[in-house]
Amino acid sequence: MSTPPPSVPDQKEFSPTMRVDVLVSDWKAALSPELPEEERERELYGQAWEAYLAGDYGFGLWCWHECDRLTNNFNGNIREVTRVVGPGRYFGFSHRRVVALAVPIERIYRPRKGDMSTPRTDAFVLPHYQVLCVYLAHAQAGDPKAKALLEIALGELEDRRRADAFLKHFETFRDLYARTTASSSAPAAPASGLPAAPPPTPAAEGTPPKRGRRAAAK
Repeated sequence: MSTPPPSVPDQKEFSPTMRVDVLVSDWKAALSPELPEEERERELYGQAWEAYLAGDYGFGLWCWHECDRLTNNFNGNIREVTRVVGPGRYFGFSHRRVVALAVPIERIYRPRKGDMSTPRTDAFVLPHYQVLCVYLAHAQAGDPKAKALLEIALGELEDRRRADAFLKHFETFRDLYARTTASSSAPAAPASGLPAAPPPTPAAEGTPPKRGRRAAAK
């Protein structure tokens, strides 16, 4: 695995979902009930964020989903999400890409219709859109199994779009992955000495794209 960007911690462990859920539940129970709801969310997220920064990517998965849950609640207003989780704590694309690549796809719990089994204690129980992000990251890294799993899962995307408010976050992840890949493979400056055209700039992490006056007027 390549070295993560400076803002992303090195992985030291990757707690499975059950361990993360138990600890988050304990932390939540320990919070004062007198705190306002947003303050409780900020305190809880902060504890998970610190665990992630210490190198436990399992808490990174939790922070990732929490940011997307709040984004849905605030109708896509990332500024409001950042206000709740705290400045510099938004789980942006650079974090998501590294954590997605670190998830072992063979340990993702994927129940089938009518399956009454429970996940193993070492499994990763992820929302459907996060599973898609993991498949995409592994497929882009050259994993043929992940590519095949992604193609199968994408066949159901249109049917599930309206019923799953989180699928738009996978599509954003996919778009940013495509843009950063295009930027990294941009051609060098031509031999004439003239500067090459700048590569496309990825959207700022967690910042909705701005619309021009003409588009806004429609």
